[in-house]
Amino acid sequence: MEIEILSVSGSKPVGKIRVNEDATIKDVKDKIHRNLKTFLYPDRQSIKLEAKGRSLKDEITLKSLNIDDGAKLYLQDLGPQISWKNVFLTEYAGPIFVYLWVYRRPWILYGDVSSPPGLIASIAAVCWSFHYGKRLLETLFIHRFSHGTMPLRNLFKNCAYYWLFTLYIAYHINHPLYTPPNHSYVIGGIGGFMICEFGNYSVHLLLRNLRPPGTKVRSIPMPDFNPLCKLFNYVSCPNYTYEFGSWLFFAIMTKCAPAGIFAFVGLYQMSVWALGKHRNYKKEFPNYPKGRTAILPYIL
Repeated sequence: MEIEILSVSGSKPVGKIRVNEDATIKDVKDKIHRNLKTFLYPDRQSIKLEAKGRSLKDEITLKSLNIDDGAKLYLQDLGPQISWKNVFLTEYAGPIFVYLWVYRRPWILYGDVSSPPGLIASIAAVCWSFHYGKRLLETLFIHRFSHGTMPLRNLFKNCAYYWLFTLYIAYHINHPLYTPPNHSYVIGGIGGFMICEFGNYSVHLLLRNLRPPGTKVRSIPMPDFNPLCKLFNYVSCPNYTYEFGSWLFFAIMTKCAPAGIFAFVGLYQMSVWALGKHRNYKKEFPNYPKGRTAILPYIL
């Protein structure tokens, strides 16, 4: 059957494509890119039933939408895209390089300082590098992305958040006048940090195993034999809970106010994400556990 493609801006005709009735929206995007000679590659396209309607998911078929021969679909340019994996790799590699550069006490930040950072500053550098090194490895080998790409402009915003906060925190912890906390804070902070790091990894691994490779299958995440995953009994997004815990304990370990600010700014953003996921879980699964909150047990 023949489908007419119109632009969402002014409903200007883009062209016509021929597809079979079992075609998906992904097939439509491929046809538009190949047959209409447009620079809009599939990931850059949004297909809609109406000019001001919602974007249609790639896996939806034309038959399920009751689209017949001669129907019209609307095309929107989403702008340049970048894969989520490349975004995460760029976001997470930056903090390691920035932190370790500041750890060396460059003259541009501290002037002519010859003394090396102290023991606590060195421990903080190891913990910081461990966290973002773990994130890089999870991006490469653990995470399965339900969305292939995101707008390229978001890369600069995300990198600015992570890289500038890194500079802010590292500057204070590695400063020659930095005063470390007493040993009880350091030991407690390190212990809590490592528990949260391995808890975060455990949750990511469990979530990965819920989704078969190459699919977008969704199911209710439930705790497994790993005791660190028991947090699923209380919250929908324990990976965010552990992420906040890691930075809270890092702030305790270093007695660094900027690290505490980073922890609570992150908690705010992760709470927004967690509440959205929590609502989607309850909407999608009628039997979703009622006792769970989004990110903080019994609170939020």
